[in-house]
Amino acid sequence: MSTKVVAIIAANPALSSLLAMVVAGDSHLKVRQFESEAELVAYMRIAPLDMLVCDFDREDRPAYEMVESIRLNNDLLSQDVPVIALTRTITPPMRHQAISAGIDEVIIKPMSPRHLLQRIQTRLRSRSVVGVLGGYRGPERRNRTTMPTPQPVPTRRITDNVIPLFPDRRKPRHPGLDG
Repeated sequence: MSTKVVAIIAANPALSSLLAMVVAGDSHLKVRQFESEAELVAYMRIAPLDMLVCDFDREDRPAYEMVESIRLNNDLLSQDVPVIALTRTITPPMRHQAISAGIDEVIIKPMSPRHLLQRIQTRLRSRSVVGVLGGYRGPERRNRTTMPTPQPVPTRRITDNVIPLFPDRRKPRHPGLDG
């Protein structure tokens, strides 16, 4: 596994330092801490990121607005970077805003920094798309499973207490091959 770059921009420098220390404990991860969105965006113009950890509880603009601006900024090398957001509470509007902005996961604080590290490692391992061709595709970029079309239920009598799950094996499958 090659070294991956994780950017952290938390609510305050103390939390950023604590999270960075734990995440940097993985020798395959290189951590970059940022105190402001301007610093983060400047870095993303010259170097790619493999993961972004941001905080809804920052004093600047909300995390979903920051992530949305990253997704729409064609000057950045990592527009499609996976994002984990931290927050004290999540409301239905926040959930909708996070999905619309393209935030991949929201973790409720307080949480163990080790839990965050595990989530980062899991996201980096399971990431199948290295880059998105044609730019950001919005919240529907995740592969969703399609549901099978419902099949009609065989008719049965009201007095039947057995529901057939498999075809009747007593009937010949190939006419003319009875034997």
